[in-house]
Amino acid sequence: MATAVTGRGAAAIMAMAILLTACGSLLPAPGPAPHLYTLTPKSTFRDDLPVAAWQLVVEEPTAAGGLTTHNIALRLDPMELQYFAAGRWTERAPRMVQTLIVESFENSGRIVAVGREAVGLRSDYNLKTELREFQAEYTTSSQAPSVRVRVNAKIIAQPRREIIASQTFEAVVPASSTEMDEVIRAFDAALGRVLKGIVEWALLMPA
Repeated sequence: MATAVTGRGAAAIMAMAILLTACGSLLPAPGPAPHLYTLTPKSTFRDDLPVAAWQLVVEEPTAAGGLTTHNIALRLDPMELQYFAAGRWTERAPRMVQTLIVESFENSGRIVAVGREAVGLRSDYNLKTELREFQAEYTTSSQAPSVRVRVNAKIIAQPRREIIASQTFEAVVPASSTEMDEVIRAFDAALGRVLKGIVEWALLMPA
């Protein structure tokens, strides 16, 4: 687990002091096990979405090594990725996001069939995503972090494996405080906006 880097100025030291006070030290320490957290799928969409007669397979998102983990990521510095000690995701972040994408499509009620690649669904299209940002971020001017989620999505026509559409979705949501539960709520809101964007964009894609 990465540790804070000293010598980057009073602002960085202040941000670290706030973080350690509010969220617990980033260093491993004896004590209660970290809380486990998950996020929720999107369930509200625009009313005029068409009904898709095609079938969709949602592949597990790819991600940089620092995000392919159960750990909840944060940045105090653009060049360094750290993790909260007070909580963990219930499963690896890409796997969790894959599940939430599938459930969000199902909740739309506008698609004949959607599932993971593991279920053996013969798809008309595959949704391939890359989880590029999925962390809380502290700045020198804020006492509570903001959560940034950025996902690139590609629609791939089967069986020829041709990319027919690509778009990046991003949301930034400030947490209302430094409490871990509030940081998780900000993750849920930011990812929810991205999920809504992906589902509506895919369903509005010309068949």
